[in-house]
Parts: sequence; C-alpha cells; structure tokens
Amino acid sequence: MNHDAGSNGRRSATTWSRRRFLGTTGGVGAGLLLTGCGESVASPRTVALTDRIGPGGLEVEATEQARRATAGRTLARTLQAQPSTIDIGGRTVSTWTYNGALPGPEIRARVGDTLKVRLENQLPQPTTVHWHGIALRNDMDGVPVLTQPEIPPGGSFEYLFTLPHAGTYMFHPHVGTQLDRGLYAPLIIDDPAEPGDYDLEHVVIFDDWIDGTGQDPDQVLAGLLRNGMGGMGGMGGDHGGMQMPTSSVLGGDAGDTTYPHYVANGRTRSAPTTLDVRPGQRVRFRMINMGGDTAFRVGVPGAPMTVTHTDGFPVAPTDVEAVVIGMGERIDAVVTIPEAPAVLIGIAEGKNDHAAVRLSTPQKSPVDTGAAASALMSRSAVLSQTFASADPVTLRRRAPDVVHDLVLAGPGDRYDWTINGERYDPARGLPISSGQRVRLRMVNTTTMFHPMHLHGHTFQVVGPDGRGPRKDTVLVLPNQTVEVDFDADNPGQWLTHCHNIYHGEAGMMTVVSYVA
Repeated sequence: MNHDAGSNGRRSATTWSRRRFLGTTGGVGAGLLLTGCGESVASPRTVALTDRIGPGGLEVEATEQARRATAGRTLARTLQAQPSTIDIGGRTVSTWTYNGALPGPEIRARVGDTLKVRLENQLPQPTTVHWHGIALRNDMDGVPVLTQPEIPPGGSFEYLFTLPHAGTYMFHPHVGTQLDRGLYAPLIIDDPAEPGDYDLEHVVIFDDWIDGTGQDPDQVLAGLLRNGMGGMGGMGGDHGGMQMPTSSVLGGDAGDTTYPHYVANGRTRSAPTTLDVRPGQRVRFRMINMGGDTAFRVGVPGAPMTVTHTDGFPVAPTDVEAVVIGMGERIDAVVTIPEAPAVLIGIAEGKNDHAAVRLSTPQKSPVDTGAAASALMSRSAVLSQTFASADPVTLRRRAPDVVHDLVLAGPGDRYDWTINGERYDPARGLPISSGQRVRLRMVNTTTMFHPMHLHGHTFQVVGPDGRGPRKDTVLVLPNQTVEVDFDADNPGQWLTHCHNIYHGEAGMMTVVSYVA
C-alpha cells in the first residue's frame, strides 16, 4: 500500500477532517443495487468526493458519542512497538513485538469501557494499530491513508475509543507485512452479564513463524511478487518445484508459504507453553489465529469441544471434534479436561506440521504431540461459518437494501490478487448509506481459500435458515460463494480484505464506503 507520513499525537475527529480525507482519496465505486422486484442488477457507480463520509466526519463523532452514553471505565495503556530478541522454544529469533513480549500484553476490559492506548513506535518503519473485530470509531481503525496517517519511526499516536461488544478480539499493525512478525496481542472484552458455564479460561494464539529464521516476511512477499506461484516464498527462499500445500477441508491449495515453525502462545511444539488445569475442569479456550498464511485445525484429542462463540459473538453451543480457524478468526470453546494427559493441538492445515499447548494435570506426564496431531487429523473438522447464531445476536430478518459483489481473483502470470478485477486503491470502493441492510456477496474464482475480513462491523453469514453465525471474518473456499449481511450503523471508510497477509499486500483489498 501507499502510505502517507504521519506525526506525533492523536488525530482528533476535527484534525483528520473530511477535507483532509478528500485530499488523499477519490471516490469511484461499483456495486449492485436492488430493483423494485428484489432482483439485483449491475450498476457501476461513481461516488462524488464530497459524498464520502470521512473518518473525521460529524457522523463518526455522533456515533461514538452515542456509544459513550453508557460507557464505563477509561483504561489507559501504553504499547511500544520495538525490535526484540525472543525465545520461541529452543530457538532465539530477532523480530518485532509489543513491549518485548510474544504475544504482546493482553488488554482486558469490560463492554462499555473506553480504551486509551498510546502507541510508541520504536521500529525502523512506520506502523499503526488495527483493533481487529471491534466496531470502533473510524478514525481509530488503524488503516494508513484510509483512516489515519502512519505513525513514523520515533512517533506516537493515542487511540481512544469505546468497546461496544463483548468477545475475543486482537490487535496488530496494518502496514505492509508487519502482521507476520511478532506484533500482535489479545484484546478480551468481558460482559459481566454473560453466563459462563466453565471453571477457568485461557487465551491461546496460533501463528505461523518465519521472522528471524534467515528470512523475514518482507522477503517472502518480495519472492512471491518476483516468482509468482511457481516460486513460493518461505523456509529460506524459492521453493521452485515444491508441491503446493493442499487441504481437502479447505477445498484445494492451503497456502502460498510453508513456514519453518508453527507456534502457540509464542512457543514451538518442541518446547510448548504449559497451562495448569485439572481433570474434570471445564476450561474455556479463547483461540485466535494470528497466522499470515495458515489455517489451523484445532482440537484436544480425546475430548470434544463445545463451541460457544465465533469472532466474539455467541453461537448455539455445538460439540465438535475439531474446528478450522482461518487467519483472523477466533473461536471460543469449552473443553472438559480428561483424566489422561492432554494437549491442545493446532495443525497447520495442509502443511504437515503443528503447534501445541500442553495441558498440565497433576500427573504431569509427557504427551507425544506428534501422535496427538495424527489423532486429530483422523477426526472430522468443521468450519466456523457452519454454526448457528445465538438468538440474542441474530439479525432481524430484512431484505438487503444494497448488494455488492466481491469477485475474488488471481493470480495469473504475476502474483496479483484482486477484488472485482482491481488491486487495492483507497480511492475506489463500494458505496453504502447509513441505515441500510447491506449484503456482500463474495465470489471466489480462485483455487485457494480466502479469509475475508470486514473492518468496523460484525456481519451475519447468510444461511438457509437465516441463522448463520455473526462474524467479522469468514472463509470463502475455492469456487464457492459466501453471502453476508450487516446493518450500516458505523459510518466511515472501512477496509474489507483477505486476511492472508500476502494476498492483501498483493492487492486483495477494497473499501466499504459510507456516503452522505
């Protein structure tokens, strides 16, 4: 992406103004509008510059003030994005982290609280923070050019926003391939009124790891752009004729990059993190996939999981043996710890490797994670979009006012990934208006899965019974179409993109653009 240089200090709603926004973006969009009979017709549409509601628009401020009407505490935190040397489990790597830790420091709050987070950039590159999954005010969303200036090296920025929904979320940069380093951490928002039939909880973050192993994510992207799909980046260089990772559950290709390590809570399977639990305890696992190019098949062999939430929102409790978590997705599940030694496994789908978290019981017997991974591979795995939303969060039935197709395509001879035939341009987007019920129809014409993420909103997957799960990230499998609905209730300019970091950086992003 092209980025503008920023300056120190928080950009207020008046500073990052509509005039400033219009000076950096244009306004061409194409979409589908509904006719009177309810059928969609192609309707290319140009959005006049003065029509777009910028991140500093009065509508954005009014929406935030309405959220604060019932706000709770204000929590102040400081994050330092910095170069670090980290032990990932028998191997020391040089990478970038928040506050010198991997994962970074967990931020825990309650629904209705206001977060005030100062980001100090000690990196050699500009950066931002994106608060993944949060329906926050637009000028705090962390997308360079589109919602805020980049934070330059040595600079700082204060993020200030209200937390409207409970759930499992995370934060990470939205500049280049920084997400595929160590810059990530969980954001957990509790709801004191939410019932919880469990004894304790643990947050587990799965990740694919290459930084500091002889290659970094920027070099991986450069290799992909240079060599295309014939020369995948990763594990030290050009893969030439190596076989592409494949997965039947993902419908084909499982990724563009193989990694030397896969980690859970910052540790490899050879020296995993240990969580203290007891047999018979009901443990809520808040599981996050922060991978750049890898979906994880997750489960505890010998113990079924009861999935309770997807992307922060409750679903009808469902027992599964394993669940696939795509990049950017989160799953909450409750597991009754078995008597036998147990391990939480995250199989790197299609990549013949895994991450693990040891569940330590008083017996403290060792667990063969390889055998556990093989056992999990023999179990059926489900995708999170197959769950049903819980009644309190199911969207009211309503016909969409506007439908936008997102045709996902690429790559050809070059490593280009596009939406509607175009690489990302913040001046182009999909126009919507406040108050509309919006449908996004994601059409995957490629041989790879795409975890499609929408900023600033939670949509509902359109299912045959109207009760698909509420999510902000959904897997769109090869040659399949996924439809999602959301209510346009958070004005501004919102990115939607593939959460494979290399697909996004190669162009698979666009803007959902509120217009006045």
